[in-house]
Amino acid sequence: MKKIFILSVLSLLLRVNAAAQSNNLFSVQTKIINGTIEGNYNTKTGVQTYFGVPFAKPPIGILRWKAPQPVENWKDVKETKRFSYRPIQGIVFGDMNSRSNGLSEDCLYLNIWTPATRNSKDLPVLLYYFGGGNVAGDGSEPRYDGESMAKKGIVVITCNYRLNIFGFMAHPELSAESPYKASGNYGLLDQSAALKWVYDNIAAFGGNPKKITIAGESAGSSGVSYQMSSPLSRNLLAGAIGESGSGMNLRNAPASLAEAEKTGADFVKNAGYTSIAQMRALSTKEVYELYNESKGLRFPIVLDNYFLPKPMSAIFNSREQAQVPLLAGWNSAEVDGAAFMNGQAYTKENFADRVKKEYPNDFDEVLKLYPSDTEKEIEISATALASDRFIAYSTWKWFEMHRKNSTQPVYRYLYSKLRPPLVDNSLASGLAGGTVKKDPNAAKHNEPIGAPHACEIEYCMGNLNLVKEYAWTAEDFKVSDTMLNYFANFIKTGNPNDGILPEWTAAKAGDVNAPVMIINTESKTINADDIRYRFLDRGLIKN
Repeated sequence: MKKIFILSVLSLLLRVNAAAQSNNLFSVQTKIINGTIEGNYNTKTGVQTYFGVPFAKPPIGILRWKAPQPVENWKDVKETKRFSYRPIQGIVFGDMNSRSNGLSEDCLYLNIWTPATRNSKDLPVLLYYFGGGNVAGDGSEPRYDGESMAKKGIVVITCNYRLNIFGFMAHPELSAESPYKASGNYGLLDQSAALKWVYDNIAAFGGNPKKITIAGESAGSSGVSYQMSSPLSRNLLAGAIGESGSGMNLRNAPASLAEAEKTGADFVKNAGYTSIAQMRALSTKEVYELYNESKGLRFPIVLDNYFLPKPMSAIFNSREQAQVPLLAGWNSAEVDGAAFMNGQAYTKENFADRVKKEYPNDFDEVLKLYPSDTEKEIEISATALASDRFIAYSTWKWFEMHRKNSTQPVYRYLYSKLRPPLVDNSLASGLAGGTVKKDPNAAKHNEPIGAPHACEIEYCMGNLNLVKEYAWTAEDFKVSDTMLNYFANFIKTGNPNDGILPEWTAAKAGDVNAPVMIINTESKTINADDIRYRFLDRGLIKN
């Protein structure tokens, strides 16, 4: 009875809180290129919101597996007060928390938070791409919420893009029908279309189209690096922010068009179909199930001679990338060391055996770079090696290539704040930054030695208050305030410094040990020894 009473009280409090929030809203309308949209003005925060704004035609029917098409005009006022459908996806990361209106192929919508008043103009703009390995995620997740950043005087946008088979399958028939004679990369083309929409429409929300910074985490960060590289997007940017990821990943490098087309053709054939017309005639459910039956088949990014005309390294070496300020970094423990150890204990023998198996020709040098004299040192080294192989190296490579091939400032961070405990002991931290139900039979993990993948998102966007699972402390809010302000300063000026925060030194071409901002309870810039990444870059370790 007591449990029922507590649940009833909690339910009532939630309803009261929701009502209180809605009581602060009144409707507002904005005229954009395609018509008039109606959102909400929050009198408590001073932020206007427009959720579920279409930036391309629904990619359904004949538009499935086509580049995004411009939105058609409408005559009546379009209500944009709730998050749209998110892209079709499975429960790949069970710890993702969406506020969307379900799932649909009709998913190409964006969300806007603007602090603009009637006299506002030329505000800086942030367009954020969500993470999720190009197979999951959406722009409505609470950790990406734009209100806190908008309060800093920035117009914030999140957007959806197609995922998995719907967003990345290439096929010879698709290339033949395309005006640019290539296929695949639809998710990246969606990101580019959202950027172009923002460029064309953002003045209506008080934003300056010449001050657009794009940002993203993980796959979204890789998307940022691709948009910097693409001739379709690079001239629309004023700045770029990358959190843990880039397209310069040796393990998942873009494929040639022929290779990508073969992957798609084999998939269609193995599914029992002979044409794209047959595939387009299938229901969403049928395509989704066929994709699931492929058990994680990866449809690669494509060198399509359109969105991506050549490898990113060649684009950067030719200085053809967007010549804009870049802020990029990664987390101190992106992946648990167990990912490298395959569940084996942290012993000197086990670690040496794993290194020799992975790198038979270079294991002596690897063991010098990742020392293993004590159990704790082995745990640290296994974590570092797993993180480097997963995503740290690719982010470093992007940072390194831009500072060598640009006169623009480049800033690097290492996010290092340990998470606080979970509020609910029956939960465990998941892979995508959220939580999952704890498995009572799972092996006990050591205490974290660093900040895991995706955990920084709610800090940098100022959204700890929207993530209820962790017992946030004053230190967490201090770190969030620091990171939020660094990002806001960068979006406004191309420089994270403001004379108040700890000084963040830009990295210059030729710096052997380039500066890195350690973001923690006490943030500071240090000069980092990049010997691990220079070694990886020589190709001696094959990722």
